[in-house]
Amino acid sequence: MEQVRQIRDEAPGIGAYKMFLILKSIFQESMFGRDKFYTIMHQYGLMLKPERRRHTTNSNHNYHKYRNLVKDFQPSKPNQLWAADITYIDTDDGVVYLHLLTDVYTHEIIGWDLSESLAASHTIAALEMAIKHAKTQDLSQLIHHSDRGSQYCSNAYVDRLRSVQAKISMTEDYKPTDNAVAERINGIIKQEWLYRMKRPKDLEEAKHKISSIIDFYNTKRPHMSNGMLTPVQMRNRCTQYAPQ
Repeated sequence: MEQVRQIRDEAPGIGAYKMFLILKSIFQESMFGRDKFYTIMHQYGLMLKPERRRHTTNSNHNYHKYRNLVKDFQPSKPNQLWAADITYIDTDDGVVYLHLLTDVYTHEIIGWDLSESLAASHTIAALEMAIKHAKTQDLSQLIHHSDRGSQYCSNAYVDRLRSVQAKISMTEDYKPTDNAVAERINGIIKQEWLYRMKRPKDLEEAKHKISSIIDFYNTKRPHMSNGMLTPVQMRNRCTQYAPQ
């Protein structure tokens, strides 16, 4: 159980099945079966209790709003569709804001910035990280999808997307399902980690925690939508089989 407790320390809200897969990848043939693992988890009181999530709202503004381009679109490889969103995190010093960008195909968090402000400059910082993550790849086939928040409609943000020839897509309603991947990742970060951890003292401590969470999420947490591969494993598999 020591290995289980160590993983719980890194990811306090990870589910039992994903925990089982991580341990199986470590111990391989010596790992006992899933049902026995669940029984032991129950015996030691290590199964999760459900947590209630909180929601964020959209902003009203006078910037141009773009139509939804992704209602029936399913990406077939990385860098075809990115989902952007902003969520809030409580600290002892007050609320801070997590600006996120996720590759919808791999579910990898490719850009983020944590700040005390909702200013578009921080949203652009997350975008710059995502563009750098793509390295020299052609982004002319990319669709960037977000809600209609002022940060994503701002001239500076739109100009940066146009500079890499990305198409701009936005939700047309205020339903979470219109930006489902981004909303889901917000929920994972909060339900599997933040709601189960001691509240960060301030922005700097929150940054340290978020950095560790995103690293675990990208490199260690299996995703059902990825065939139980991690986001990085999914990206690497796509790179491995990409035509030369």
